[in-house]
Amino acid sequence: MRRRHWLRIGLGAAAGLAMPARGTALQWRERALLGFGTTLWLRAAHEDAARADAALDAAVAEVRHVERQMSLFDPASALCALNRDGVLARPDAALVQVLNLAREVAGRSDGAFDVTVQPLWSAWDAARRAGRHPTPAELDAARSLVDWRGVAVGPQAIRLARPGMAITLNGIAQGFAADRARDALRAHGIAHALLDTGEWAPLGRAPGGTPWQLGLADPRAADRVLATLTADGRAIACSSDAHCAFSADRRHHHILDPRTGDSPPALAAVAVAAPTGALADALTKVMFMGTAGDALAAARAWGVDVAAVDKQGRLTASAGLRLAAVA
Repeated sequence: MRRRHWLRIGLGAAAGLAMPARGTALQWRERALLGFGTTLWLRAAHEDAARADAALDAAVAEVRHVERQMSLFDPASALCALNRDGVLARPDAALVQVLNLAREVAGRSDGAFDVTVQPLWSAWDAARRAGRHPTPAELDAARSLVDWRGVAVGPQAIRLARPGMAITLNGIAQGFAADRARDALRAHGIAHALLDTGEWAPLGRAPGGTPWQLGLADPRAADRVLATLTADGRAIACSSDAHCAFSADRRHHHILDPRTGDSPPALAAVAVAAPTGALADALTKVMFMGTAGDALAAARAWGVDVAAVDKQGRLTASAGLRLAAVA
């Protein structure tokens, strides 16, 4: 299951998604596309259908631009070139912006979020393909290459401190793509939209005039919704241990603590609502590192809201989220 599928269109909005309410002048248009290794979905409305189409075209162009800079799924991306060569001259401003935000989150979280974690992921993935877990020596070797302070970022060049270091932006780029796409829609006069770039960015209201609602799925049963979340305009990002597991019990999975080399043991899924998708995306990893109580404390410190599901399936959420239990 893809990580983003833990957060999906909620039950409360399902009836309104088929078509606009009778009498409304809004014309809804949508795009579905492949990106960042998964399926992305953009939907927007305007009284002028051609304007909605043009806005969505612009939003898709922004997503593609972010992909070309930051996707590990595209060998021709700027990020892949940086990982191969250890240096990238004249980097795109968007890549510099994301790496500077990543550095800020890493510093404030004491390294709980670290984009140089890619060698650890590679060690776990190589061991998985060999039918085993990585050895302590393999993890130690990978951990020696993980250090967010070893990335020098500037407008003239981005440099990795030593050979073997590699960056992944899978934990922040999709949220950033949602931000850029939403900005493009606003620039075209769009007031109502929902963007799923792997993380979610709502605008205005859903078809029928109701608030956008998203379902928090049970990470152990994708067809079961634990609660519905009414969007309040903030971006929403999620992370789940169900996306890519290195062990059948999901004790070891793709979300790795850069400081230990292994997956944090307490939580199964986290969703964060924040002013921007990039920040929400990065903070899901920060809040995954501890318990549900730790996630609540971190949310207060960052001025955001969080919902967390522990390994036993218990849902905990901060007071600022508009959650409704599903019977």
